[in-house]
Amino acid sequence: MVTDTAAAVERAHRREWAFVLAATVRLTRDLDLAEECVQDAYATALTAWATDGVPGRPGAWLTTVARRRALDLLRRDSTFRRTLPKLVVEEPTDDTADLALAELDGPAIPDDRLRLISTCCHPALAPQAQVALTLRLVCGVTTAEVARAFLVSEPTMAARITRAKKKIALARIPYRVPSVRELPQRLDAICAVIHLLFTTGHTAPAGDLLVRADLVDRARQLARMMHALVPDDPSVTGLLALILLTDARRDARVDTTGTLRTLEHQDRARWDRAAITEGIALVKQALPHTDRYTLQAAIAAVHDEAPTWAQTDWPEIIGLYRLLLRVAPSPVARLNHAIAVGLAGHPDHALTLLGPLGAEPALATYGYLDAARAAFLAELGRTDEAIAAYEAALLVTDNAVERAHLRSKLLGLST
Repeated sequence: MVTDTAAAVERAHRREWAFVLAATVRLTRDLDLAEECVQDAYATALTAWATDGVPGRPGAWLTTVARRRALDLLRRDSTFRRTLPKLVVEEPTDDTADLALAELDGPAIPDDRLRLISTCCHPALAPQAQVALTLRLVCGVTTAEVARAFLVSEPTMAARITRAKKKIALARIPYRVPSVRELPQRLDAICAVIHLLFTTGHTAPAGDLLVRADLVDRARQLARMMHALVPDDPSVTGLLALILLTDARRDARVDTTGTLRTLEHQDRARWDRAAITEGIALVKQALPHTDRYTLQAAIAAVHDEAPTWAQTDWPEIIGLYRLLLRVAPSPVARLNHAIAVGLAGHPDHALTLLGPLGAEPALATYGYLDAARAAFLAELGRTDEAIAAYEAALLVTDNAVERAHLRSKLLGLST
């Protein structure tokens, strides 16, 4: 029973966190107080649900408990008048983002949740702080997971999130949906949030599952919302295309035994063809604009259009990566370009490209770098070096499915 209750609370955390927190923030106008009350509500659920059973509407139950807790604290500590000015609620006008909510696939996102993400993505905050704060507050991603997504230490990320919340309070950033006129100022941050949310869910940093479907689905829903708001923005269009084209392969990424299947070995009949068709149409709509999301979506489209692994158009993919490196250079983009070069039949050249990346601080705990080196070393018959590289990748890989894959590669080389 305890296990069942804990599982129910965990599901509610993944599905309802943003709704509960956003509704509580609207009452308290204080992010720290609201977060504390929501955490208390989830802690209360662990005991209450074990005794009374899981409620039919867990989100409503948690919201009620969190808001009651907030009211108690506000009354007891006489902080209502002190906290009220921190987040000024302004009534949305007719041209606000909620006009597009009907365009979403699935249930509409409540105004409170859109208010919360807009507050976190306010231009007064530093871009990285916007992304980190939104992942933590809107998406319920733990500080440790946010830190891993940013490739920084957990204490560094915790300090960054704390500073962002203080800035919101001190600057009296309004808790409201931005008007369509204001929205362009926040598009970069909102797109970065959605993209990082998707990548965190696409391959979970830790845990027993390869994919956190709740985060992926939430990212896709948010991308659809933004595309409905600004359908002519190529970056938003490219982002939605990237999510659709990449997630279209979700069902084929692990087999029936839970074993990782790399792109080369996936059953392409299990790919979501409707999502691929929609994604390709969106790429065509976004091009010839060449922002980082559209270029990554174009790369994904080349993979998805290939009937087989052997028919993959590697020259096209390498060319797109080169363009991406000019438009949005990053260590991860350099890594992916090198991998594409190796998969195109040039493992020696790939290793040359990978060499300097070992000195990149951002990739110090990024297991895919060592895993890529290991694969190309093994292909070249440099077995001892490949074993060492796989062992290095295992040291910084926490996802159970990926660890099992790396161990299987190690076992194959050892025998």
